Amino acid sequence: MQEYNNLKRDYKFTDEESQILQNLQPRIEILADEFIDGFYDYIWGFGKTAQFLKNKDIIANHRKKIKEWFINLFCGKYDISYFTHLYKIGEIHVKIGLPTHYVNSAFTFVRTFILQNIETNFDNKEQHIKEIRAVEKIIDMNLDVLTSSYREEELSKFLSLSKFEKTILAGLKKFNSYVNFFLAGALALVAFFAIGLFAYDIYLLFFSDIGIEKGILTVLGSLLVLWAAIELIHEEIEHLQGKGFAIGAFIMLAMAALIRKVLIYSLSSEKAEDLLIIGAVIVGLAISYWLVGAKKRIGFN
Repeated sequence: MQEYNNLKRDYKFTDEESQILQNLQPRIEILADEFIDGFYDYIWGFGKTAQFLKNKDIIANHRKKIKEWFINLFCGKYDISYFTHLYKIGEIHVKIGLPTHYVNSAFTFVRTFILQNIETNFDNKEQHIKEIRAVEKIIDMNLDVLTSSYREEELSKFLSLSKFEKTILAGLKKFNSYVNFFLAGALALVAFFAIGLFAYDIYLLFFSDIGIEKGILTVLGSLLVLWAAIELIHEEIEHLQGKGFAIGAFIMLAMAALIRKVLIYSLSSEKAEDLLIIGAVIVGLAISYWLVGAKKRIGFN
């Protein structure tokens, strides 16, 4: 009980604001069907929604519960039972594996929908400002309680580790950051050598008897490798900023290097067997690259 009193205190949520929300409830209740339709249109854009709402019965029950929650947002009575119910909803989200950023994103729609509707229907400016403040606070408190389940789940997992395991985990995280920076430096070095290779092929094109056709193909191959190396550096920078590991970029670099060989070997009749082997490897890499991209497109990255 004390924890939820502290929540209201920290958000400076007053009894007057509770009453304001309760007064808004009749207007909000009229909008409930419009809200739930818009809410579903919004969450279906997440990509993974169908994994959690698998059939018509689940969807119907979920729509009913969301509608009840939306109307109850303006109940005016925000006691321990209200917040305990929210916490249990958060626990269910954790149990089914619903990503927390889906919850945060859904609340963006909730906030926008409510504010847009009360914005178009007010008489007193001062009272309207109070309504906005009350709405903002209750939405933020709801989001706070719902996501607290995720924080406690993460904390419980960490606290369940032994001191030795925590030490190992901290060490691995530090080592991983060092490896990532080393990898970024190594990629920069690869790009530097790719520039050198490109420059060398340009030199051979103009100042050797390599032949114009082979020279151009060699330059194009070097340029392809350089492009792939730069793309890989870009992906690694994003990885250091917290995004996922881009295995597709490494596959692309390997493909670029092999395509360069194909361009060079294509002018030699003695390299037919090598070309077949390299071609098969490129096809395998291309399939792998497509599968990696397909996983990202359907939301499994």
